[in-house]
Amino acid sequence: MKNENLIIGVTLGDATGIGPELIVKAFQDQEIRELATWVIVGDKRVLQQGQSIAGADLDLVEIEDVDQAERNQGTIYFVNLENLDPSEYELGKLSPHSGKVTGETLKYVLDLAKTKKIDGVMYAPLNKEALHRGGHHFQDELHFFADLLECKEGFSEVNVMNSLWVTRATSHIPLKNVSENITKEKIVQRIRFANETLKTAGYDNPKIVVSALNPHAGEGGMLGNEEIDFIIPAIKEMQAEGINVSGPYPADTLFLRLEKDPFDCLLAMYHDQAQTGMKLLGFNRGVTMSGGLPITLTTPAHGTAFDIAGKGEADAGATKEAIKMTVRMNGYSN
Repeated sequence: MKNENLIIGVTLGDATGIGPELIVKAFQDQEIRELATWVIVGDKRVLQQGQSIAGADLDLVEIEDVDQAERNQGTIYFVNLENLDPSEYELGKLSPHSGKVTGETLKYVLDLAKTKKIDGVMYAPLNKEALHRGGHHFQDELHFFADLLECKEGFSEVNVMNSLWVTRATSHIPLKNVSENITKEKIVQRIRFANETLKTAGYDNPKIVVSALNPHAGEGGMLGNEEIDFIIPAIKEMQAEGINVSGPYPADTLFLRLEKDPFDCLLAMYHDQAQTGMKLLGFNRGVTMSGGLPITLTTPAHGTAFDIAGKGEADAGATKEAIKMTVRMNGYSN
């Protein structure tokens, strides 16, 4: 069902990448427009550059403040922050200044969400290095959001590809630090998180599988003890609570299980263990969601794509899916 009362905030992402082009292209789709009321926030000059690259225009209603936005399904409002001149950056090149402005724009939008003026946020791709060099010193955007929303724990990143959901025990940390961050408590928390997140998305009894950390699931301790000491005990505890979870399964065959024994959600142990398989399944359809926060935040799973920035070649498929997910996680679907 669609919701005429839902207002979703949208940002243009890092202006040096394909974000502005993606936003323009995604909202050419009438089905996407009709899902909610939209408030795009950014610099009008950056949006105009995106329109030029996309070869299309957006039918916008400019407002000075989100309080002027009426809940009118299909309407796209625009708040012009006048904070970034395209002459100050080069397309396809990392810009600390653009990263600084990207973070400031996100702060503006999250403040709107904190005060209940918007119901969720879909942000175009960011560049972590640009954010960091622009003065926003966080491990990743998830921790940036959590800090702004005053959320201390219980949050994690989720990736969605079609009907497959993926989350991780560890995320943006060096590979050498993964093992020391695998604990029973961490796995228990992530399994509960996955179960609750999928239930919010409409799953009654989501089927969750857990990846092993070590090759061949540790070979009974010959290749590592994390499975025996932490992962298996956590799975058993969650099964005893009634959660539909199984594993740990060797990571090298996990995605092959989808063919013979489909599951709803994968809990991986580290970033590339999950992301490699997901991106091979369909790079231009994946969505990243910051889960466990008081508001829904989604973005396309791909990055800023500096190599094609300004060329008009960007595929808006994942952006459309991120938009749909923002609506879905607010209890509505198209």
